[in-house]
Amino acid sequence: MADDMNTDNRDSGRPSGGQRPKGRGRMFFRKKVCKFCIKKAEVDYKNPDSLRRFITERGKILPRRITGTCAKHQRMLAREIKRSRALALLPYVTK
Repeated sequence: MADDMNTDNRDSGRPSGGQRPKGRGRMFFRKKVCKFCIKKAEVDYKNPDSLRRFITERGKILPRRITGTCAKHQRMLAREIKRSRALALLPYVTK
């Protein structure tokens, strides 16, 4: 009788929880590196074209896990983006 009322997801044919579907294997990803550490580039609020790479089209600052910048340069980047916004070189929000 307990076999008739089995509600376990393993019997339904779909993966449960953290299991991957069969046949996909491991996903490969490249380690992101900080552009500012590698190229010795400077973060500058007066150059909004270089800062646009680190904000979304809506104007939000992209996080470190997306851009790959290190913690030190992410803090500098956020500060320079905010300065550039205050001088109206970058938008706060776009419609």
